[in-house]
Amino acid sequence: MARMHTRRRGSSSSDRPANEEQPEWSHDDADAVEERVVELAEKGLSSSEIGIELRDNGVDGEPVPDVKLVTGKKITEILEDNDLEPRYPEDLVNLMEKAVRLNRHMDENQTDASNKRALQNVESKIRRLVDYYRGDELPEDFKYEPEQASRVVERQNQ
Repeated sequence: MARMHTRRRGSSSSDRPANEEQPEWSHDDADAVEERVVELAEKGLSSSEIGIELRDNGVDGEPVPDVKLVTGKKITEILEDNDLEPRYPEDLVNLMEKAVRLNRHMDENQTDASNKRALQNVESKIRRLVDYYRGDELPEDFKYEPEQASRVVERQNQ
């Protein structure tokens, strides 16, 4: 698929293996994995950080390559079941953090045209994501504003 803001083609990425079986070396206790996900979420880790932590350190020293194969649920579903889901989707928050950094840079360097364009592209992506999530994960009247993004990012980092 082509990139959103350039004329270049996208690069292909690796796919997961076709077999939907859990490796014999991985952890297979679904309840222990869910408890570990909840524990990591309470520490303040995002769903992607939880997945990396489980892949690298696992549960009781045994790695968990895929939470969904073990538990039958995605990490975000486990968080929703335990009332730990984040207020805003993770991809939206990451883009807002990038926009806040670019805004801060633009305040100090008003003549930086390339970063001005980068900020416009990031804000365009944010608006597209807001339209996608509006109604389901975001309120109907949610509208992206740079000041609001900086407040969201500050709350996420606390």
